[in-house]
Amino acid sequence: MHEIFVLKSTDIIQIGIDTILLESTSLRQLSNKLDFTFVKVVDTILKSKGRVVVTGIGKSAIVGQKMVATFNSTGTPSLFMHAADAIHGDLGMMQKEDVVICISKSGNSPEIKALAPLILKGGNDLIGMVGNLSSYLATKSDFVLDTTVEQEACPNDLAPTTSTTAQMAMGDALAVALIKCRDFNSEDFAKYHPGGALGKKLYLTLGDLAKDNSKPKVDASATLADCIMAMTKGRMGAVIVIEKGMIIGIITDGDLRRMLTKASDIGHYIAKDLMTTNPKTVKSDLLALDGVEFIKQNKINHLILSSDGKLEGVVHIQDLIREGLI
Repeated sequence: MHEIFVLKSTDIIQIGIDTILLESTSLRQLSNKLDFTFVKVVDTILKSKGRVVVTGIGKSAIVGQKMVATFNSTGTPSLFMHAADAIHGDLGMMQKEDVVICISKSGNSPEIKALAPLILKGGNDLIGMVGNLSSYLATKSDFVLDTTVEQEACPNDLAPTTSTTAQMAMGDALAVALIKCRDFNSEDFAKYHPGGALGKKLYLTLGDLAKDNSKPKVDASATLADCIMAMTKGRMGAVIVIEKGMIIGIITDGDLRRMLTKASDIGHYIAKDLMTTNPKTVKSDLLALDGVEFIKQNKINHLILSSDGKLEGVVHIQDLIREGLI
C-alpha cells in the first residue's frame, strides 16, 4: 500500500491550477493543428448517407462514447463500437456507407492494428484521431486529426489526462462544425431533448400541465361552505364559478381571507357574491412558457384554461415552478 503524503492546502490548490493550465495550453496548441484536413473530415461526414461510427479502446473509448452522445443529440446519427469488441463480432454493426472515427493516443495498440485494415477492407472512410502521426493508425487512415500533446498532466506522464482533453475538444470541434453546417437550431435541438429544459420551453403546453390537475368548480348559487369544500377537495387554492356551463368567475383562498376582513358574517354569501368576475382565461394549447409571461403580466397565481367560455383545466403557478419554467 502506497504511503499517503499530507500536502498543504496551498500545494493542493496549486496542483489543480497547474493541471488546468497545462491542459489549457495543450488546447491552444491543438487549435494550431487544425488545417484543411478538418474541413475534409466535416465534408465527408456531411456527405455520408450512413452514420458516424466512433471506436477506440481504454480512455479513448470513453471519449468516443461522449462524442457519440453529442453527435446524436445534434443531428449527426452516430454509434459507438468498442475496438476490442469489434474484432470479436461487433464489426457487424457497421454498414457500407458509415464513416469511422478511430480514437487513439498511440495509434499502435493491438486492437487498433487489427481493426483498421478490416474497416478499410469494407470500403468505409477511416478518420484517425491520433496523438502519434507516425503510428500505424495515422498511416492507414484516410484522414488524420492530430491530437498530439507534449505531456500528460499526470506527474508520471502516464495516465491519460491532457491527451483525453485534446480528444474531447477535437470531438466537440467536429460536432459544432457539423451543427453550423446543418444549420441545426434550438428547435431542432429540442426535438432530441423533449424532456430537457429547452424541450419544455418549446413544446410543453398548459394543457399538458393541467391534464393531471383537478378542475375545482361550483355553481354560481353555491353556498360558502360548498365553495370551501370544493376548494379544499381540488387542492388548487381556488375554485371556478360556473353558470349555465360557462365560466363567470373565480374564487381564490385570498378572496375568502379578504372577505373575512371586510365582513364579520359572510355565512349567507353565495359563490356569485364572493367571486372575481370575468377572470382572464387562456387556451389549452398555449405554451407553458407563454403562460409564465401571462401570469407575470397579470399578477395572478392561476391560469384558467378555456375554450368558448367552457372550463378545460386549471394550472397553478406552482406547476410552472415545478417544471423549472419560473
